[in-house]
Amino acid sequence: MKARKSLLLGILVVAMACFCASPLLAQDPSNDKPKPAARVLMPLPDLSGDQQDSDQSGQAMEPDHGPISGVQAGTLGTSQLRHSYWVTGLQYGNTAETNSVNTSQTSGWTTTNYASGNLSLLEAWAHAQFGMNYSGGGFFSSASGQGNGQFHQLSSAFELDQRRWQMLVIEQFSYLPQTAFGFGGATGLSVPGITGALAAPLPGLQPTFVPGQSAFSATGPRYSSASAAQLTYMVSRRGSLTAAVVYGRLRFNDAGNISNDTQILSVGYNYAITRKNYVGVIYRFTAYHFPGDPQALGDQVFQLMYARRVTGKIALNLAGGPDWSNFRVPVNGTRQTLSGGGMASLSYALNKSALRVGYSHGISNGSGVFAGSSTDEVQASWGRPISRAWIASLNLGYSRNSTIVKLKALSSPSYASWLTGAGLDRPLGRSARFSFGYQAQIQASNGLVCTTTACQTTQVTHQIQMSVQWNAPPQVIR
Repeated sequence: MKARKSLLLGILVVAMACFCASPLLAQDPSNDKPKPAARVLMPLPDLSGDQQDSDQSGQAMEPDHGPISGVQAGTLGTSQLRHSYWVTGLQYGNTAETNSVNTSQTSGWTTTNYASGNLSLLEAWAHAQFGMNYSGGGFFSSASGQGNGQFHQLSSAFELDQRRWQMLVIEQFSYLPQTAFGFGGATGLSVPGITGALAAPLPGLQPTFVPGQSAFSATGPRYSSASAAQLTYMVSRRGSLTAAVVYGRLRFNDAGNISNDTQILSVGYNYAITRKNYVGVIYRFTAYHFPGDPQALGDQVFQLMYARRVTGKIALNLAGGPDWSNFRVPVNGTRQTLSGGGMASLSYALNKSALRVGYSHGISNGSGVFAGSSTDEVQASWGRPISRAWIASLNLGYSRNSTIVKLKALSSPSYASWLTGAGLDRPLGRSARFSFGYQAQIQASNGLVCTTTACQTTQVTHQIQMSVQWNAPPQVIR
């Protein structure tokens, strides 16, 4: 029993140190031996752990070895974890909002209560790792047209790392009463599983490979899934080949929205100029299908890529190149188009704060309002401790969806979606967390937004959100 308690205490310390370790402890590992299974740090380090615990363990971080032409988002690094565990929890959240795009109510405040169970699981072997985060439960709303229902969020990943090749399988799924773009704001409702140091940190998909939901005008419950399988093979000490397939689905319960299926094939080459600088090329083919609509879209992208990774401090990714699109049914007499596409992302960690900024431009699934669209999307977030217990955060998002083929005057519609917010988060003892935030959502269009009885070109929604999460002690598997 004493050994079990000591092992459990060690797991807690290591789990919190993996997220809170200072970037000054980062070091470059040797590439001569295969790496043991590692925990992956998300682009923004976890700033919600107890700061006093982070100083008690000096576990060094390893560089992010993920291929720059792969499907996963770049991270600030990885940290070894040699033990496996699972942890469960409960969560309650509340969102009060006015003038919601997602309901038929045009005035007054409405509230939605969320209650869920959470599960985080991490199983690590010598050269492999499986992790899962899940949240699921029900919601109860006073908003007309929304009522009561259920919601689910799941993310899982399996990684296999051998001497010359690596395999990655990722699954991301959500069933939500509204768009995932801004859902939950700065509270823990937006993240599946346990939040904080005990969460199972997993590699996440780049936004390009996830069905877009960035138009608030697409209303009602919907489920979204993205399943990815990737294989990387080292052809030399500096070069590697990466191939991946991704299948995505977006389905709406309510009529008036455009559901879609997405199949993606991606092939890339990666080359390490130095330990911190990388270049690559990528070819990606995406097929978009829209159930019930004869239209289909084939999109081909060829991009040059550059990445700089300084472990624990910076992760920069740049990509750009031509984009060819082909319509099954000609649009305004046009069957093929040529444009440019690209992306840029930056994760930067200072001593006590972290910044993440991402931008992408290209052809997307249409976010439920178009059968394929030209999309620009920007997301930024910043977090910093403001006291020993409280963590402050800011977030900003912008997306513009427009028709791929430009039509005349207002017959070529476009939708611009803005969200901005701020939040506070703090632990309540060792097994609970409290978060509180405000968020504004703005939907603008060059036509009329008629999701309510009153049509208008711009609609603004104000949201006040809070969340309380409790977790049981983690259970060590081995």
